[in-house]
Amino acid sequence: MSETTRLADQLRRAFKGEAWHGPSVLEILDGIDAKKAATHPIDGVHSIWEIVVHMAVWDNAARRRMAGEVVQPTPEQDWPHIAEFSERGWRRTLQELEQTHENLVKAVTSFSDSRLDDRVPGKQQKFYNFYYMLYGIAQHELYHAGQIAILKKA
Repeated sequence: MSETTRLADQLRRAFKGEAWHGPSVLEILDGIDAKKAATHPIDGVHSIWEIVVHMAVWDNAARRRMAGEVVQPTPEQDWPHIAEFSERGWRRTLQELEQTHENLVKAVTSFSDSRLDDRVPGKQQKFYNFYYMLYGIAQHELYHAGQIAILKKA
């Protein structure tokens, strides 16, 4: 099995299910409505909705970097202002997250193992290669899944 196949599998498990650690991102998001998603139950902490948008931003950034683009989201792009707090808006946000994640997994599946050690465009650190970035994305998703799980209970 190729390393990119393993990476795609880990991304899929972290996001959709059958992850070793426990509930995936989608399993944790299940049952959250727009009101709960928009709430800030802990002062100074992002809402579930903001975290979901942030995750989509980074899935998309990783995919674009794999295509050769130099991508570094600005603070406004990284944590954008949520303008529409409705059930329809929340469903649209979830659909965008799922689509963005699926696009990333497809890109990883077709990415050559021989490129995993290549430095990510725009990154100066020698360690910042595609292997580092893609495993980092899986870690990032699980980090935020944990935050969402706590916020869901608050």
